[in-house]
Amino acid sequence: MKNNIHPLSDVQTEHIGENTMVWQYCVILKNAEIGNNCNINCNVFIENDVKIGDNVTIKPGVQIWDGVTLEDNVFIGPNVTFTNDLIPRSKQYPLEFSKTLIKKGASIGANSTIIAGNIIGENALIGAGSVITKDVPPNTVWYGNPAKHRGYITAAGLIIDLEMKDESGNEYFFENAQLIKRS
Repeated sequence: MKNNIHPLSDVQTEHIGENTMVWQYCVILKNAEIGNNCNINCNVFIENDVKIGDNVTIKPGVQIWDGVTLEDNVFIGPNVTFTNDLIPRSKQYPLEFSKTLIKKGASIGANSTIIAGNIIGENALIGAGSVITKDVPPNTVWYGNPAKHRGYITAAGLIIDLEMKDESGNEYFFENAQLIKRS
């Protein structure tokens, strides 16, 4: 299967990888690039200057505007909002839209807002309803409005508190940008 595009979607791009599913009522503009094995749920809008890696899941109600890049294995929850213009005005457009980068393995919870120009690091976890106003380091957990650093997360998805301990009291440390359990 090359890809599966629901007939009730308006997909203008030819840059969609194999085994990618686009559900009903999506609009994807002609210059967008979408990788392999992605799941683009219903009611998603993807603008032109957007790059989406492999194995990305985008839940319903998401709009991805010019300047947003989602690397491989990213999860975007329902109704996540991206921005790309820090001073929006009707019928007035910037010379260039702000760039936002969501690094590989990051997950963004439902109803979060990602302010333009920020980077969310590898494997980071953004809690539902959060507002991201600055860069988020890799392997960290953030939530709130504005979102604050609340803990760490391993590549396997185990949450570690700010004191670098899991719920069982095991201690962790960073080595080569990965969280490792102390023996």
